[in-house]
Parts: sequence; C-alpha cells; structure tokens
Amino acid sequence: MKSEDAGVKNETLTPGGERKRRIYRIESKLGSDGDPVSDPTLYRSLTGALQYLTFTRPDLSYAVQHVCLYMHDPRNQHFTALKRILRYVRGTLDYGLQLHVSSTTHLSAYTDADWVGCPVTRRSASEYFVFLGDNLLSWSAKRQVTLSCSSAEAKYRGVVNVVAETAWIHNLLCKLHTPLFTATLVYCNNVNAVYMSANLVQHQCTKHVEIDIHFVRDFVASGQVRVLHVPSRLQYADIFMKGLPTALFIEFRSSLNVRRSPAHTEGGVLAVYKSSQHSISRYI
Repeated sequence: MKSEDAGVKNETLTPGGERKRRIYRIESKLGSDGDPVSDPTLYRSLTGALQYLTFTRPDLSYAVQHVCLYMHDPRNQHFTALKRILRYVRGTLDYGLQLHVSSTTHLSAYTDADWVGCPVTRRSASEYFVFLGDNLLSWSAKRQVTLSCSSAEAKYRGVVNVVAETAWIHNLLCKLHTPLFTATLVYCNNVNAVYMSANLVQHQCTKHVEIDIHFVRDFVASGQVRVLHVPSRLQYADIFMKGLPTALFIEFRSSLNVRRSPAHTEGGVLAVYKSSQHSISRYI
C-alpha cells in the first residue's frame, strides 16, 4: 500500500522527462460539484471515525481534515477521496505513534503555515510538531483567527503558537518536578520570521503584529527559546500542510515516529477494522 492513497494521485513529467508521482493537495482537486452521495450518513460516520484515528496517526491529518470540510453536503468525488484514505489505512493497519526511551530531554519544535490556504475565507493555517527528545509530544493544525497580509506574518504567527505551546509544556514539566534546563529549539523555514524573532528594531511593516513579536522576542532574549531556520526539505510540519512526494512522505512519517507496532494489542486499529470490515469492504 503506497502513501499516495492518503491523497489524490496524479502523474506529471519533470523538465527532464522523468515521470513523477505526487500526492496533490486535496482541496485543489475537491470542490462542491458533482452528484450527492447516496448515503451521506455513511460518509459522515466514516469521516468521524477517521478523525479519532488521527489522535495516534498524525500522518492522516492532512487528508482527513479536507474530507471533513464536506460533511454537511458530501458529493461523489468527496466519497472517492474518503475511500482512498480508507485504502491507505487498510494497508498500514499495524502503524501507530510509537514512544520510546530517549537519551535526550530537550524540547524541539517544527512550525509552518499555509498562507491564505482557505479558498473561501483566505485565512492561513498554522501547523506545528513538538518533540520531547526523540518522541512526538504535541501537534496541531488549525486555521489562524485573523488574516495575514504576507507569508512571513502567517509563518510568524505559527512561531507564536508553538512558542506558547512549548512554554506550557515547560511549566507542566516543572510542576512534575522534571524541569528542562536547555533552550527550546523552534525550527521555521521562513528567514523573515526567524529574523523578526531576534531583531530588536521595530519596523513599520510589522507594527500590526507587534504583540506577537514581543511575545516571542521575550522568550528569545531570556534564552528560553531559539528560533532557527530549517530547509523546507527537513520541515516536518509540511506533512500537515501539503501533498508530498511518496519518498518524502514516508521519511516524514517515520520521523514523527509513526511506525509499525512491534506487537498487536487487543482493541487496536486492527481489531476495530476487522470488526467493521464486512460493513465497509464493499465501499473501498
């Protein structure tokens, strides 16, 4: 089972003539056209079940969040995308979020933003992952509450969100008597956002995000947070934001510790799927 089944597949030719398969952005392929599905209740039921599955399968979040947009009025093309996700789940039943003993105890985070990603409201979406050592501890993907005038602003608001999350985790660990003594590393692939977090000069073009800038800058000045640039090739948050080539998708999925489970457990995804296999097999 290939990872493209989590999205809408297509093939293109590179300038060198090489055939390349990508998982294209679902919202660019899905719309509100087409015939209504014959059983919208089934669509909503399956989509709702997949939402719960994303609690331990962050690799499904990007695809699932887009089929959820059409739960109020699902069309045949939406059901086709949903069946692709179910095929991907069927081929990766023994995958799940793995937690292991880690030799390091520092916090690191990856954040990105999809500028004006919503075609209706033109609001941006922020995504981040937070690691404690080598283990994925927290993640989020949601729309920003305000409009962003530039990609740098959208990505900086993503930095603000993840810094607030890591500050809360720091305080929680202190209350659990396991304080961290190293700075949190926040990786962002936008140079302007990294520059604004450390630049003490307030420019006219950033006055409308002044509060956010000072919020992050105070953490940077105190040594609690370091905002660093990361190449897009290593930006794990992209798995929440866009369709990825198969090899990169698999690499990012593994980096998030979504891997094969060493042993099956009773009541896990495999058991749930087998119990409902007869009722949904005719749809996928």
